[in-house]
Amino acid sequence: MADEVDSDILFELRGSAGLVTLNRPRALNALTLPMVRAMHARLLAWEADPAVTRIVVRGAGGRAFCAGGDIRRIHDLGRAGRLDEVMAFWGAEYALDAAVRRLTTPYVALIEGIVMGGGVGISVHGSHRVAAETYRFAMPETGIGFFPDVGMSFTLPRLPGRTGTYLALTGGQIGAGDALHVGLATHAAGAAEFDGIVEALADGGDVDAVLARHASAPAPGVLAEERGTIDACFAAPSVREILGRLDVAASAGSGFAAQTASLLRSRSPTSLCIAHEQMRRGRDMSFADALRTEYRLCSRVMRGHDFYEGVRAVIVEKDGEPAWRPAALDAIDPGAIEAAFAPLDGPEPDFG
Repeated sequence: MADEVDSDILFELRGSAGLVTLNRPRALNALTLPMVRAMHARLLAWEADPAVTRIVVRGAGGRAFCAGGDIRRIHDLGRAGRLDEVMAFWGAEYALDAAVRRLTTPYVALIEGIVMGGGVGISVHGSHRVAAETYRFAMPETGIGFFPDVGMSFTLPRLPGRTGTYLALTGGQIGAGDALHVGLATHAAGAAEFDGIVEALADGGDVDAVLARHASAPAPGVLAEERGTIDACFAAPSVREILGRLDVAASAGSGFAAQTASLLRSRSPTSLCIAHEQMRRGRDMSFADALRTEYRLCSRVMRGHDFYEGVRAVIVEKDGEPAWRPAALDAIDPGAIEAAFAPLDGPEPDFG
């Protein structure tokens, strides 16, 4: 029987499996603070329960596993000056991501449709990530004046070559084949198989054997096809030089490079520089350090301009014409980027 803490997130003990269902399909299962707190508490309880030998997470509705945090709500709170509530959300979300990573119980995310932002945080850090044929991964934060968070400072720099830097800066979408290719997904299976996977896991079947039995083999996509260009261009030591290399590749006939350069030029220059620095520093960070760094960045970005302008342009008014400040990479102060990573003056959360 389902235990309904509130209708936005459902918990059910089904045989040997603890089943979490994100249940805001009209909002693409975006996470709210009550959902985050309820899920965190339930994961801890199931981890301590010997009857629960695996945890399964799904999104309702078929269109999305989870499109991220409730960005519109965060925008509105920040605009109203309620920054303590804004930071409470980020702190709770990052604590949940840390809990997912620490679990010793197998954690199976069945990912159908969109998985972005906070949805990545509650899936990619688990032991098993199963991508359906409709899987669409992205960390599109540079397009709303934010930065790739939920532990992406740790995860993306560790992807093969410079694929993580490409994903961090562009916010580009990839499908199941590329997710398997770089390790963001561990398995692929048709969405029609998901109910059967849940039942087999509830019956206590070996997790890896169950997933292997239902596995599919999607074709790789742009990350595999354009790996040479991605590695050559995104290895550059600055965003400006990445753009320069892309422009050279575009002039030599690469349509991918031209499209990528155009996409980068639409993003917040500040966000691009922060994300690039995350990728540079993240290779040497622990997971807890990455989340702590992202919390620091949140604290600064939530007091700035570009996040609110980006959300206005993309989500609120939807005019698609954000007015970034600064508007150009040449106007970015490297000292301001460095300062955004500095420790906070007061106490900081411990995500260890």
